[in-house]
Amino acid sequence: MSKIYKLAIIGCGGIANGKHLPSLKKLSNVEIVAFCDIVEQRAIDAAALYGAEGAEVYTDYKELLSDSTIEIVHVCTPNDSHADISIAALEAGKHVMSEKPMAKTAHDAQRMVEAARRSGKKLTVGYNNRFRPDSQHLKKLCEAGELGDIYYAKAHAIRRRAVPTWGVFLDEEKQGGGPLIDIGTHALDLTLWMLDNYKPKVVLGTSYHKLSQRENAANAWGPWDPAKFTVEDSAFGMIVMENGATIVLESSWALNTLEVDEAKCTLSGTEGGADMKNGLRINGEKHSRLFKTEVDLKAGGVAFYDGKTESDADLEMRMWLKAIDEDTDPVVTPEQAYVVSQILEAIYESSKTGKAVYL
Repeated sequence: MSKIYKLAIIGCGGIANGKHLPSLKKLSNVEIVAFCDIVEQRAIDAAALYGAEGAEVYTDYKELLSDSTIEIVHVCTPNDSHADISIAALEAGKHVMSEKPMAKTAHDAQRMVEAARRSGKKLTVGYNNRFRPDSQHLKKLCEAGELGDIYYAKAHAIRRRAVPTWGVFLDEEKQGGGPLIDIGTHALDLTLWMLDNYKPKVVLGTSYHKLSQRENAANAWGPWDPAKFTVEDSAFGMIVMENGATIVLESSWALNTLEVDEAKCTLSGTEGGADMKNGLRINGEKHSRLFKTEVDLKAGGVAFYDGKTESDADLEMRMWLKAIDEDTDPVVTPEQAYVVSQILEAIYESSKTGKAVYL
């Protein structure tokens, strides 16, 4: 039987209650022993639902980190605090999962990578879309070389009208940006992972505030307050990698389009292509004829699948604990997540300056 780890949650808001805590609660090798939030009642409520017997509640994460019995910390706070909390936790001897994006800035993401190396503790980032069945299967195809040399890709994160109007999503100071850093980060991570290419050369980007200042706008979560909408409503980038591969990244919370896709990618290689737009589809040429195939993802064969029924979040948490237990690299390494942050920041910088950014 594997060791039972003592785990703490810092930030008991939507992502903690919607993803981390329900999936962690299902694991037999974890006890959630501490909950921290600047709003104490949120921590109290989370502890009542998911905590082990006698779980502690904190409003100051530094006090939580002083508990030497805690071995793993999950950071589920706004983007601007990911780095400081994660670094403090690593230096306190804890393994850390930070929610995406890795940090508000690339510099802070780099600080996190360096802290993980210094401490010898594991650090990962919550890019949960890697754990979907279609993502897992497509990754296997890419690793097997079935698409050949992938030289062109699109990373899709497009919503027509789905601006998150709660919390600090619209606050540039807290978040560092809007749809690009919120959902574009998922699409970019997924695409880079499929290509297994983390060497960007040059980035050109644009961002827009075209719809954000409209009063009483139609929106999935109700109209936003234009005065508080300080982040972009859409952003786009073109990334050229050192090996010449090109990635186009598209992201929006509000855009006049019917082409809506989120956390998906399209890949074009020398031997074939793939897209996730309507299920997982593979295309190519065989025997002088073009073909396309829709993959049946219900037939099994997904990496890490062991016969249990698991959600994407369940698999993400199980594989994270498995990496700690077996002392292997997590599925999402900090070095990979850092490159995502580098590219996102370059898109924002390029948009502001009107110039390409060389990395």
